[in-house]
This record gives sequence, C-alpha cells and structure tokens, in this order.
Amino acid sequence: MNLALDFGNTFTKAGLFKENELVEVIRLTDQVEIDKIITDFNPEHVIVSSVNQSIEDIQSRLNDVAVTILSPDLPLPFKINYKTPQTLGLDRIAAVAGAQGIFPDTNCLVIDTGTCFTYDIIDNKSTYHGGGISPGISLRFRALHNFTANLPLIEFEKDVPLVGQSTKESILSGVVNGAIAEIQEIIRMYSDKFGHLQIIICGGDAKFFENKLKASIFVAPELVLRGLNRILLYNV
Repeated sequence: MNLALDFGNTFTKAGLFKENELVEVIRLTDQVEIDKIITDFNPEHVIVSSVNQSIEDIQSRLNDVAVTILSPDLPLPFKINYKTPQTLGLDRIAAVAGAQGIFPDTNCLVIDTGTCFTYDIIDNKSTYHGGGISPGISLRFRALHNFTANLPLIEFEKDVPLVGQSTKESILSGVVNGAIAEIQEIIRMYSDKFGHLQIIICGGDAKFFENKLKASIFVAPELVLRGLNRILLYNV
C-alpha cells in the first residue's frame, strides 16, 4: 500500500493506492489524523507534497515509514522545460504527472480550478513546457470586496445570469462568466499552438466547469493524488 499526502492551499488530502489503483481518498482536518492512517493502513511507501506545511513537522510523524518528498529535484517521469524549475508549484508537477499517466504520448493541457486557476501543458514527447496562473473563483470574489469601497463579498453560486440586474448578480456574472470565457479562450490559444490537445480539468470547481465549456473535457478530481503516486512509483 502506498500513501500520497497532498497539503494544498485549501485542503489536505490523503490517497491510498495499491500500485496504480486509487483505493481510498481521505480529507484531513488535522495532522494527528496522519498517525491514524499510518496505524490503520501501514503503508509501505509515502510521498508528500506540501505548499503550506513544514516538511520537518510532517516527517516527524512518519519516522518509521519510507518517505519521498516531492520537489523539482526529484526524478520525474517527464522532462521540465521551465526557466525557474525551483519555483514551480508542486501541485502543478503532480497534476502533470497524473495527466501523463492517464493519457501517455498525448499533448495534455491540465487546468486546475482550485484556489488559483493553473494551466499546464505537457507534450506528446513527455516535455513539460509551463503554463499560466490566474486567480480562482473565490479569490476573484474576495478581491472585488477587499479592494473596493462598496462591493459586497459574494459566495459562489452555480445559477449565474449573463445580465446582472443587481450588484450581487452583476458580480456573479462578471466573475463566473468571465472565468468561463477565460478558460475557453486559453484552451483555444493552446490548441492553436500545440495542435490536438487532451483537456484535463481538476480542482474544487472542476465539475461546474465541465458542463460550461465547449471543448471536450476529461474531469479528474483526484489528479494531483494520482500524479503523486505515479511519481512515487517512478522513484521506488
């Protein structure tokens, strides 16, 4: 049994794998829960990706387990063609590995609709070229509220008008329809540059965007966990 731990900006997830098969996903609320997972499942290998937790603190809970820490220096199943690989987000690395595992030898555009929107392209020769980062839905709502004097903080709603007839509706229309338009245009631009693409979408809002986009989309909610396990298998 392998364990993949993803400490993200918003959530922490644990994925339990038998080889390539994802057996169970557990959302963690406290690091103490890691102890219980280790006790209950006794994983042979663990891989950790963390953007917000001290690696030392995590390792202190995993003293008796073989731990692989994800970093740009770790051997990966693809080549990184990126000017500053040390600044490359670990979640982006893992998502690309997950996409490559599902669609090998294919041009893949990975779109993560989490706290930030990230766009990552890997080609059919296993070269990762980079991508883009923009604010996610919740960040856009908070920015409008925090940096203006009178605009309220709006919660994400899935029934969004095109023509807003109140301040709330206008914010919903601008943020959500603007995000849809952004993603659709980014897909078109990448398709123009790289040719045929497999579009893979993950992250908290993936299901919402699946039915809003014109392109054919493959939704992979646990793409980062799958990518972490693939990287782990590549290194053990």
